Amino acid sequence: MKNRYRTLLLLISVIAVAGCAIPVNPGDPESQVISRLGRPNATYQNGNERLLEYDQGAFGQETHMARIGPDGHLISYQQVLTLEQFAKIKVGQANKEDVLRLVGHPLNTVFYSRVQLEGWNYGFKESGVWNSLMTVYFDKTGIVAKLENGPDPRFEHSRFGL
Repeated sequence: MKNRYRTLLLLISVIAVAGCAIPVNPGDPESQVISRLGRPNATYQNGNERLLEYDQGAFGQETHMARIGPDGHLISYQQVLTLEQFAKIKVGQANKEDVLRLVGHPLNTVFYSRVQLEGWNYGFKESGVWNSLMTVYFDKTGIVAKLENGPDPRFEHSRFGL
């Protein structure tokens, strides 16, 4: 029994330490960022900066962006699936490329034929606590028509009868 307890405690400690460590720091060269984080899921040009997208976290609830300056060094590394970041998406103005640069690739996409809107779904931990799903809707020209936030049905089994 003691061995099982020790093994479980060790496993929890390793997971906790691994989940908290940010392996890059502002000023690191891009090559070092890629060496530590691996190949990015996507790369975007944002003016004279480059954005490296890293999908992470359980259930796809985290996406980190590494901002690389024109000098080739890391400016910042941040989790972008947050209410603050979603608030930067301008309805009626932002297009798909803008959304990708702000919050990265969606968890999945759905086309709603009745209303002729394409929805990009982003699962995230709202305020670090609630399992939420933000949907960004695009009209047929690729411009953001609306955003909608609610509970993530993947975690609401009793509520949604799943």
